Amino acid sequence: MVDARFHAPAAPQTLGLLLAAARSELVLDDARGTSLLIAGAHELDLAGPDHVALAAHKSYLGHLGETGAGAVVVAPPLREAVPPGSVAIVSARPQELFTELLHLLYPADTQAVFAAGISRAEGEQQVEEGVRLGPNVVLGPGVEIGAGTIIGANTVIGAGVAIGRDCVIGNNCSIECAYLGNRVVLHPGARIGTEGFGWVDWGTRNRKVPQLGRVILQDGVEIGANSTVDRGALGDTVVGEGTKVDNLVQIGHNCHIGRNCLIAGMAGISGSTIIEDQVVIAAGAGTRGHITIGRGAVIYARAGVIKDVPAGAHYAGAPAEDVRTWRRSIAAIRRLTGRSEV
Repeated sequence: MVDARFHAPAAPQTLGLLLAAARSELVLDDARGTSLLIAGAHELDLAGPDHVALAAHKSYLGHLGETGAGAVVVAPPLREAVPPGSVAIVSARPQELFTELLHLLYPADTQAVFAAGISRAEGEQQVEEGVRLGPNVVLGPGVEIGAGTIIGANTVIGAGVAIGRDCVIGNNCSIECAYLGNRVVLHPGARIGTEGFGWVDWGTRNRKVPQLGRVILQDGVEIGANSTVDRGALGDTVVGEGTKVDNLVQIGHNCHIGRNCLIAGMAGISGSTIIEDQVVIAAGAGTRGHITIGRGAVIYARAGVIKDVPAGAHYAGAPAEDVRTWRRSIAAIRRLTGRSEV
């Protein structure tokens, strides 16, 4: 979610003024739109009457009909699905228009940054007894750290970050826009809450999509050295209780990773991937975004997962498929080329 602790919105503006500032030539078909006061943006299922939300394609339909958003930017085919309580902003390029509105609602100078000395955020730090800080640790305004936590040398903790009890944060880590539970371990060089890789108008302007979400690391999570967990675009990136992530792993924005998963080194999890509980992802594997890997599945090393994986399945290859099918395919190719099977 968009958390004002990390991303303070600009002053509320009417929807009419926002659209004009975005240089939009759209004509609203709802008289309420011009004077509707917009204070921020949110996801469809969390938005309130002073928020604008996005419904860019049919995958949004599940939440669109029940949204409480004051206004929704929608693609033309979704116009009739907008509930009566919301103003529809119909655009042929909804993601690009929504991005412009985000830049207006959350100007860059209101967004929290990990370098505590240049953040506009305010608030007293709350550091419980028994916390140990290494040399050159930087704590931003409003940081909260629980008892028994150890912070290694040269680590920077951005404004508003909350860290639970009995955590171990290694040297040279950076943490921003994040909440960490108890007994979380970050190995040296881990980057938590970095900007997600979000762009529109690809190949021409490459317009950045503001990354306004958070990272939630639940109790007992362990993140390996030089691994990165990006914060969500509007929602949260979540790593579930007891999950262990190896070194040099990339977890993209808006991923939801379940409990007690194992993710080995150099794996790449693209944005908005859902990984259910007890999944194992071996070294060097990668996923396409917006897919689900079912509970207890195993993804073999260097697999390229481009579609949903059923619960309990074992997938290998690129593109990844059931390991038994993959092995038969490899055996057939080797027979055709005269190579012995191994």
